[in-house]
Amino acid sequence: MKLILVGTPSFVVPIFDKIANEHEIIAVFTRAPKPVGRKQVITKSPVYEWADNRAIKVYTNINDFDLAGKPDYIVVIAYGVILRDNVLNFAPCINIHPSDLPKYRGPSPMATAIYNGDEQSAVCLMKIAPEIDGGDILVRQEFNIGENETLVEIESRVSQISAPMILEYLCAPEKYPSVPQTGTPSFTRKFTSADEIIDWSRTPKQIHDQIRSITGRTKINGIDVKILETKITDEKLEIMRIQPSGKKPMGWKDFVNGLRGADIEFGK
Repeated sequence: MKLILVGTPSFVVPIFDKIANEHEIIAVFTRAPKPVGRKQVITKSPVYEWADNRAIKVYTNINDFDLAGKPDYIVVIAYGVILRDNVLNFAPCINIHPSDLPKYRGPSPMATAIYNGDEQSAVCLMKIAPEIDGGDILVRQEFNIGENETLVEIESRVSQISAPMILEYLCAPEKYPSVPQTGTPSFTRKFTSADEIIDWSRTPKQIHDQIRSITGRTKINGIDVKILETKITDEKLEIMRIQPSGKKPMGWKDFVNGLRGADIEFGK
């Protein structure tokens, strides 16, 4: 089957790799290279790099669909751009969305589920419709979210679930009737750097869920730090790993030893 693949971040790459092993990929659409890091180095997306390594034609302008050739299907995962009629009318479009639709439509379903402390979510293979993440469901598979699992770990799980889901569908699309979404939709938003600032008045569980989803930034004894890993012990927040500004990640005990016995002040 001839396919166009559309996506951007790293967790999409293992999915596309397995699809490409079984189908002909005639083009890939992904976000354009952008400046990254302090030195603002122009960097290709993980999907762009993957397509380059497989010598697959890459496009970064969604208006160029008419140049890519005619596919049997367009497969979309975490592209980051709303698709318009020039795509939706070009070929059948299917999308992997990592939430239990209609819950958590929008750009950050996995991070939002973790941030909110959800214990369960789902991966949905759906038809793409003009309404954002509002298309009919073709296949759905639930999965649990562990109390200490991070966004990176959930992304890996979604990759493992998604690849066989798409491949099985493409083998026999007629076996999977579409089912309209039911229930009241909820919508996510893009998290910002302001969301990373820890509000120490929140509960230990809420702070833990923030850190494992979008990370947490704060001051400790006047030092700007990023808290990388925590766990809940006896309903208290236990910090495991931390990264002071301008330094490499370190264990919490090493950081405390560097304070030379000073009382620890969070947020100051």
